[in-house]
Amino acid sequence: MRIRIKGARILDPGNIDDNKDIIVKDHLIEAIVDPIFDRKENGTSSDIETIDATGMIVVPGLIDIHVHLREPGQEYKETIETGLMAAARGGFTAVCSMPNTNPVNDNSQVTKFIINRANELGLSKVYPTGAITQGSMGNTLAEIYDMQQAGIVAVTDDGKPLENSNLMRRALEYCKGFNIPVFVHAEELSIADGGSMNEGFFATFWGIKGIPNAAESIMVVRDIALSELTGASVHFCHISTKESVEAIRQAKKRGVKVTCETAPHYFTLTDEDVKDYNTNFKMNPPLRSEEDRQAVIQGLVDGTIDLIASDHAPHSVVEKDVEFDRAAFGIVGLETSLSLSLKLVHDGFLTMAELVNKMAKHPAKIIGIQNDVKPGNIADLTIIDPEDTYEIDPETFKSKSKNTPFSGLKVKGRPFLTMVNGKVVYSK
Repeated sequence: MRIRIKGARILDPGNIDDNKDIIVKDHLIEAIVDPIFDRKENGTSSDIETIDATGMIVVPGLIDIHVHLREPGQEYKETIETGLMAAARGGFTAVCSMPNTNPVNDNSQVTKFIINRANELGLSKVYPTGAITQGSMGNTLAEIYDMQQAGIVAVTDDGKPLENSNLMRRALEYCKGFNIPVFVHAEELSIADGGSMNEGFFATFWGIKGIPNAAESIMVVRDIALSELTGASVHFCHISTKESVEAIRQAKKRGVKVTCETAPHYFTLTDEDVKDYNTNFKMNPPLRSEEDRQAVIQGLVDGTIDLIASDHAPHSVVEKDVEFDRAAFGIVGLETSLSLSLKLVHDGFLTMAELVNKMAKHPAKIIGIQNDVKPGNIADLTIIDPEDTYEIDPETFKSKSKNTPFSGLKVKGRPFLTMVNGKVVYSK
């Protein structure tokens, strides 16, 4: 059986931007043809299923390189199955899972479990990241080689910044030999000092202990220096401050091998939105000032920020329905990321091609996979309806957790269909 996607604009920056039809056979893109193509030349009418994508945009499958799937060990928050259902609904054909599970993904057995479970499900793909250190405790390097052989694409102690600079150097040197990046959660814990939101007027107003911008930017500067020293690749997760954006901008000008991401909440919300102690607005790094939000947008515009990732962090009401300073950091994001990011296009900050780069092409490059839309390649595709307007309702989420600050927000544009290995895993 073949699938014909007709009527859409195919947008794969640097490869194709044209109104064409796509023929998918089994798990591959068989052909890209003119819209007037007679399908009888490529199979009879009865063996072609047609997907009408008129007015929509077909892009390389979106990839979210910063996702917490929680399994093994915290299945009450999320499972690999519910997380990948959320990914598919969000338009993502693949995600990178963070290693802070229980047990931590610091060995090949956990890595294989995650990959095998994802393969069994046949939903969106999972490219795991492994821990830098054993148990993510910051003391001894984890079994990075074994994990790399098992299938990890990067290492990170995400959520637990590696404070020992010499150990960080050794990790960078080690991973350079494997040609895999080190993902960095940039936070100087002694300066963050147990804070719960951005340090500034609004933290003072609400009587909440603040986290200054320097808690992030100090570690960004340190790891830029270590990347420069070792020649190894560093990828900075969830960048949120103007100082970090500028430091990365200057490092790139010097040719340092650094990349970075931000998340939709950092270009959509600010600390002014943290009201009435609503813990769905608590994340780490915290929502920053309007000046920082604008700096993040500018970083996306000028290419300093390479990509957008959700930092999907599901929590149950057990962790969220408590006092603000006791609540867990993090929000779900897989099912809102594309719609929130499309606002950058609707507002004229990014072109659609630039957004596709930041949500599909650049993530693929960082983790070392190829996702061009061309005949012979795997049919991992996302179809976007850029004009569909709707209101975000967490009760419709496929994720087990509903901890989002965007409930009730009206947005424009959403995934219409997600295809993985030639199989439709989500359609609206």
